[in-house]
Amino acid sequence: MAAFTLAHLSDPHLAPVHRPRLSELAGKRALGYLNWTRNRYKYHRRDILDLLISDLHTQMPDQIAVTGDLVNFALESEFPLALAWLKTVGPSDKVTAIPGNHDAYVRSTRLRFAESFAAYFGGDAEGPATFPSLRRRGPLALISLSSAVPSAPFMATGRLGSAQLAALEQLLESIAHEPLFRVLLVHHPLRSANRMKRLIDSKELIALLARHGVELVLHGHDHMHSTIWIDGPERKIPVVGVPSASSIAHGHTPAAAYNIFAVAPEGNHWRCDMTVRAVNDARRVREIRQIRLL
Repeated sequence: MAAFTLAHLSDPHLAPVHRPRLSELAGKRALGYLNWTRNRYKYHRRDILDLLISDLHTQMPDQIAVTGDLVNFALESEFPLALAWLKTVGPSDKVTAIPGNHDAYVRSTRLRFAESFAAYFGGDAEGPATFPSLRRRGPLALISLSSAVPSAPFMATGRLGSAQLAALEQLLESIAHEPLFRVLLVHHPLRSANRMKRLIDSKELIALLARHGVELVLHGHDHMHSTIWIDGPERKIPVVGVPSASSIAHGHTPAAAYNIFAVAPEGNHWRCDMTVRAVNDARRVREIRQIRLL
């Protein structure tokens, strides 16, 4: 059987096209906008993002996952622009997108991601799009979570909450006997040394996965290449993060990159190979490594 391919990118941080009105820059948005105009706009570049997506399309993955932070300040004007961009990545049956903390930056627009992007994360079952959601695509079960909650100034924490964790446990139990390669999508990493950016209930999620298992966890948020392993009921689970899809290399932050996972059955188990493609100093996207995960 030919391998089924899943591309993963994250944190495009699309620049706002219009200068926000003063009335929109109260509280946390004011600090975020100041940070953007002083520093972040230099590093998050639309030309880099377009370069990465163009290369991704040449690889023709079967599915694409985008793990959050499509926007920066959760302004009303940002969501239609982000949706227009997401449509250039692919149609909603081929692309799954979940929110990040920037997509729920403030309380007043914390629900806009769900309202704007329901077609891109809604599950296969009939009914309203909610988290967690389940999408069956080829041999994959794409399971989407939302860790996006408004947080205090200078904080970028995430939280799943007890209701979402309980629903995830039920979902994993319901598909436990199906021959599916389960991929969990969440914005925040499962382990973080930075308390200001952590997933607050990560311990609960890790314990749940130790009981029920998935084959792969994908996240963004840290803007770094990362792979850690957590306990599953039968084997270790790889947890893979990816840099921002729009970033140039600066300081310790790597340039924009995305990963492609090739999944195929192998005997009684799954094989999963990861290919990393990244922007180089010449502003070209090249393969930088291949790793067998499973």
